[in-house]
Amino acid sequence: MNAIISASELASAAAGGNPPVLLDIRWQLSMPKADEPPFDGRATYEAGHIPGAVYVDLDRELASAPGARGRHPLPDPADFGAAMRRAGVSSGTPVVVYDGGLGWAAARAWWLLSWTGHPDVRVLDGGLPAWEGPLETSVPTPAEGDFEPAPGATALLDADGAAALARSGVLLDARAGERYRGEVEPIDPVGGHIPGAVSAPTNDNVGADGRFLPVEELQSRFKKMGAAEGAEVGVYCGSGVSAAHQVLALAVAGIPAALYVGSWSEWSSDPSRPVAVGPDPQ
Repeated sequence: MNAIISASELASAAAGGNPPVLLDIRWQLSMPKADEPPFDGRATYEAGHIPGAVYVDLDRELASAPGARGRHPLPDPADFGAAMRRAGVSSGTPVVVYDGGLGWAAARAWWLLSWTGHPDVRVLDGGLPAWEGPLETSVPTPAEGDFEPAPGATALLDADGAAALARSGVLLDARAGERYRGEVEPIDPVGGHIPGAVSAPTNDNVGADGRFLPVEELQSRFKKMGAAEGAEVGVYCGSGVSAAHQVLALAVAGIPAALYVGSWSEWSSDPSRPVAVGPDPQ
């Protein structure tokens, strides 16, 4: 099954006999300025969303509290399951997730649902900007779902696993190139990358419209990095959000990949972990 769905396909599915549960994951990686309020995903959702969509808060429901395991550690499975059931998610019902267009937050929800065993979850390609149908402002109250998370359905890396994969397989760094090279680091305590990791900015997986590049172009892009079919592939980013989008792009290209959820925010907080800088994986 394709991991993404087009807006026209979603419109058809929503009008069909087994419409998907829709999850709105409006979220933004930002450091608010002193004179600006922080991004409010719920307020953005309430101002207009795809009819029937339920808002899910990435920071509170798709992650646990930040700490030694990174800025967006895995949520407790029981808490995540409860949040998904409140949103109407059931194992026998398809799920479509979307965000404001960047795709990172929706991919985080896609990855978590896939990792915990949901058999049918897809991301709206291009996010809300791709939707040509009506929007609504009313907040639905879905019937309680029955989804019970069973973690482990897809591959997961910890820090040691990521370090090992950088030597034995292909570890992709999904952050912007300047952060990979250590030229700037606006968030985490140290700049640079995991030794052996290959720079693979997530933004290069999509076109100007925010939709994924054609499959053949994605396959060619990843093949140049060594991430071809048959290779053992892993991905990390700053805190396990944009890397989920990279895992999604790899899935679209037919390449399974593991996610290092702790990512650079966990790695860089441990002074015993080595750090490489510059354009070469080292």
